[in-house]
Parts: sequence; structure tokens; C-alpha cells
Amino acid sequence: MNLRKYLVLMAVSGFAASGDVCLARGMRDFGAVSLANVGGLIAFLLNPWIVLGIALLILFFASYLTALSWADLTYVLPATAISYVLMAMLAQRILHERVTMNRWLGIALITAGVGFVASGPARTTREEIVEPSADCEAALAGTAGAGE
Repeated sequence: MNLRKYLVLMAVSGFAASGDVCLARGMRDFGAVSLANVGGLIAFLLNPWIVLGIALLILFFASYLTALSWADLTYVLPATAISYVLMAMLAQRILHERVTMNRWLGIALITAGVGFVASGPARTTREEIVEPSADCEAALAGTAGAGE
């Protein structure tokens, strides 16, 4: 893997963690969401924390799709598990959440699995380019002329 691919994986992790924390921060300005206050959903979209969270998660989605274009899902998802650590750290600092030792141990176990997955190849499926046969090309050429 080259530096560019590592940067994409870091972007996936960073955008996911920071986007989720921004959404959580924005939702603290509102009460619990229920069917009784569905009209308040419009107000959610005016909250700057939620707008920032949505923008960061759009960037997450774009970088995630980029990573999936050159690596298997079973590689990308575990390789970006560092986002759990980032999310917990940001939640402590920005949201002032108390992250218990049990949660830190759980996060450590999840991210430790990255070492096992990341040691394998990024792509396990072989991409094959299938060239159409002469018969197939002739059949396609014949059907293209028939519709005219």
C-alpha cells in the first residue's frame, strides 16, 4: 500500500469520528426525538454542529467509497477501526463524556484486531477483464442493426 492509500484510510477514520461527535454535540441542544416532535427535525438542520457533522460524514462517505474502490470491505472496515479510539478521545474532550475502563478495554480489543486484518492483502478478489468473444460481438452487432 502506498502513502495515498494510508491517507485515505486516515481520512475515513478522522471524518467518521469527528462527524459523529459533531452530530452528538448538536443533538444535545434538542430533547429526545420522537414522533411527537417530528416538526423539530427542520430545526435540527439549522444547528451548526449538526450541519458540520453532516458535512464531515459526507466527506467520510466519499473517502470510504474511495477506499472500497481499491480494497475489500473486510480490509477497509477493520483498517479504519482506529476511528473508535478517535471517537472516544473526542467524546471525552468535546462532549465531556466519561469513558470507563471497560469501554477503553473494548475499544482496545476492537482495534487490536486491525493488526491481524491489516497484515493481509487489501484485495482478495481477482478482478478479471472479460473480453467478448467474436460470436458475442457478431450477435450484438446483429441486434443493433435490427432495431433501426
